[in-house]
Amino acid sequence: MILRRFDRGSCQTDIKEDSRLKLLKWVACAWLLISITVAATGMLSRTRASDVAIVLGNTVDEDGIPAPSLAARLSRAKQCYEDRECKMIFVSGGTGLSGVNEATSMHAWLLRNGVPADKIVVDADGNNTWATARHASEWMRAHGHSSAMVVTQYFHVPRAMLAMKRFGVAEVSGGYPLFWQVRDVYSVLREAPAFVWYAVRPCG
Repeated sequence: MILRRFDRGSCQTDIKEDSRLKLLKWVACAWLLISITVAATGMLSRTRASDVAIVLGNTVDEDGIPAPSLAARLSRAKQCYEDRECKMIFVSGGTGLSGVNEATSMHAWLLRNGVPADKIVVDADGNNTWATARHASEWMRAHGHSSAMVVTQYFHVPRAMLAMKRFGVAEVSGGYPLFWQVRDVYSVLREAPAFVWYAVRPCG
């Protein structure tokens, strides 16, 4: 019979590694569950008649042409306006790598597609969803508006709605265009930590 020497240090190391593995699995499962829940919530969202449709920015090229996903958002907002679901369209975005401001490009697209200039509000400093929600809510209060619909991709709708509510807009609905791309997989997974952060992020 060969007796093996009991190595307490090795045993403790194995236990720690097993605990870490279990923790990583738990985090991965939680991340996936939140991501799926957020995406599903966005897909089930429906627009309601509102004072303002808030279109969140996305990529534009060097010629100022909105990327297909952004053009789809603008088309959805235009449809809401034409269907009298909103009175105004608030476009918000920052300046990306192209050097062209997203909000300015969005404004031009809406004008080209028949939306009256006096029905469009431009926020050229909407560098992210949080900034857009802050600026839109401030503009709404200043102009006596109380209800809004956010228009963005389906996976982004819940976070955009949450941000608006965090800034005091209680009546918020969400709409999205029927536009899908492979990149959505990455975007859906990214929304989990972003949504959790927006739920606890200080508004100050």
